[in-house]
Amino acid sequence: MRLTIGSSRRKFLGECVAGLAYCGAAHALSRFSVLSTDKSRVVIAKDALLRGGGSSPDSGRLLKLLDRSMQAAYSSDTPLEAWKKVVRPGEVVGLKVNCLAGRGMSTNVVLVECICERLREAGVPQKNIVIWDRLSEDLESAGFGVASRQDRTRCIGNDALGYEEDLAIWGTVGSRLSKTLTQVCDVVINLPVLKDHGIAGVTIALKNMFGAIHNPNKYHPNVGNPYVADVNMFPAIRSKVRLHICDATTAQYEGGPTFMPQWTWPYNGLLLSTDPVALDAIGWQILEQKRAEKGLKPLSALNRAPIYIATAADAQHRLGTDNLKQIEQLEV
Repeated sequence: MRLTIGSSRRKFLGECVAGLAYCGAAHALSRFSVLSTDKSRVVIAKDALLRGGGSSPDSGRLLKLLDRSMQAAYSSDTPLEAWKKVVRPGEVVGLKVNCLAGRGMSTNVVLVECICERLREAGVPQKNIVIWDRLSEDLESAGFGVASRQDRTRCIGNDALGYEEDLAIWGTVGSRLSKTLTQVCDVVINLPVLKDHGIAGVTIALKNMFGAIHNPNKYHPNVGNPYVADVNMFPAIRSKVRLHICDATTAQYEGGPTFMPQWTWPYNGLLLSTDPVALDAIGWQILEQKRAEKGLKPLSALNRAPIYIATAADAQHRLGTDNLKQIEQLEV
């Protein structure tokens, strides 16, 4: 399959894929719906004592923070009940982390360990959990131990299995998808971090899925618009990603995506939602508030407002809502 197809055919294929993706996502959400209202729910959980005086999150407190978040998001009495609404028995769960920045501004190892613990308690065996990102060396630089044994929890970069030979095409994007995503994972839990991006404005839930394609560097012009939204329309992404847990234990309001400690702060929290657009809208708001507090210009004044978030919410994508009036912010 080549990207050099005619514009009319590209439009037709895009519309067909969009329809299939929407139907698949709608089916998944009908079985795993968590919202009690018509609004998209974004849970904001914070713990001022999360670090307990140290530099790293306390595992016990972080686990409790995760539990509160899951129960609130899924209106459940127990964390176990909530997790069972995310994963079906027998499914392989992919945890898509973000490790580009190495230690300091990557998905925290402690958070991933907490999630793995709860997944196992919910009946997901170790062999059905896969921690993954673009490169194995990125995982290692963030503190994860690369492991490929199929009888245990795997931790692999896309370089381990490679990418599909054929291009996946939607809208402006043509990419080869990670085989870890397409051939191994039945469901994906997206684990981005809360941080600034020097080109795309912010990099949170939607942009974290650039780690599932072979050519992300191609899709950064125009502040990533509409490319970020189009990537998230690929059926393998849209139908498999059921939950987004943003690691906001440490957040970065300038200088991203690389780790710049002078522009980070201990937010000591998590953002959780089934709607990546809503989560990104709230995350963007948090980063702008911090920029204002620090005397920095808003991203719009720097020509890097993440306009792809609005594109992801438009009639062609319908990946979620960026309308703050349609977002239920639930602080726990």
